[in-house]
Amino acid sequence: MPIEILMPALSPTMEEGTLAKWLVKEGDSVASGDILAEIETDKATMEFEAVDEGTIGKILVADGTEGVKVNTPIAVLLEDGESAGDIGTTSAAPPAKDAPTSEAPAAIAPASAAPAAPDLSPDWPEGTETETQTVREALNTAMAEEMRRSDDVFIMGEEVAEYQGAYKITQNLLEEFGAKRVIDTPITEHGFAGIGVGAALGGLRPIVEFMTWNFAMQAIDQIINSAAKTLYMSGGQMGCPIVFRGPNGAAARVGAQHSQDYAAWYAQVPGLKVVMPYSASDAKGLLKSAIRDPNPVIFLENEILYGKSFEVPKLDDFTVPFGKARIWREGTDVTIVSFGIGMTYALEAADKLAEDGISAEVIDLRTLRPLDYDTVLASV
Repeated sequence: MPIEILMPALSPTMEEGTLAKWLVKEGDSVASGDILAEIETDKATMEFEAVDEGTIGKILVADGTEGVKVNTPIAVLLEDGESAGDIGTTSAAPPAKDAPTSEAPAAIAPASAAPAAPDLSPDWPEGTETETQTVREALNTAMAEEMRRSDDVFIMGEEVAEYQGAYKITQNLLEEFGAKRVIDTPITEHGFAGIGVGAALGGLRPIVEFMTWNFAMQAIDQIINSAAKTLYMSGGQMGCPIVFRGPNGAAARVGAQHSQDYAAWYAQVPGLKVVMPYSASDAKGLLKSAIRDPNPVIFLENEILYGKSFEVPKLDDFTVPFGKARIWREGTDVTIVSFGIGMTYALEAADKLAEDGISAEVIDLRTLRPLDYDTVLASV
């Protein structure tokens, strides 16, 4: 059956782009990995590769077409033995597989009586009204609420102001809070991380955004030697209330210099708190707690999760405490412990095990330092 080639999403925030130039024509044979076209966004022009092999049967979108929506069919690929007359039999692309959209954990019937029922309740009172938010929206809301709460809170980083963030996490903040509290920086992570530490030592509460935690390698001296060690070196007399945040770990179509996971690195550093949320409610509640904390917090996000939707409580001041894991799913046979985007696969694994009659309990650590040992040990 002919295969539809769809307009690719070159980043999590991309909704449309320009098909700048086709590098193949109808009738050309292509193999997996061949360059098909150049796609242009507001930031860059990138090459688009073939996933399957076959023959370009029909080009549906011409060179230079602007405003092409992501996942719009732009061409049709014919497999061996197919002709242009088969093009009308193309099937729609399968829908993307999203993370669970409900904040309510799913429970399965236990195979045997458990010693004690785990606490499956979320971090808000029963009966609280909720709304659906993406992780991106939850992070943005958390920062906006804390910036309204205290004039000492500000955000700085590459493209956080005029461009509204590389992943649109800081959208609309410049308009509301102005250029003195939403600050674009040069591409010098060591420099602006140091400025942030100095501001924190001076009594302000900076949020430092890294475009990716890989780039924070340039700033690791400031994060560890200047921020993390301050409380110890001052004999407990001086804290460093600063949040370092940004996307961490693997993402789509990025190289090794953009996809390393630093969770284990920072979780070993005394003086730091390390947070890696999965859901939108945790992203919001934990970020608000991080901004209020008197000492440095490493806030690790994931690019792939930014667009995922969850239920978030409609509360005036919702926070989530550090060091408290969350049980997403009750189980009695095995325990699966994860955090961040790993929770997507932990919950999928529990579903698979349930098909075989195995009851799996799924725990989201949420914070890696401090670590909630009690919840894990009680489960196993």
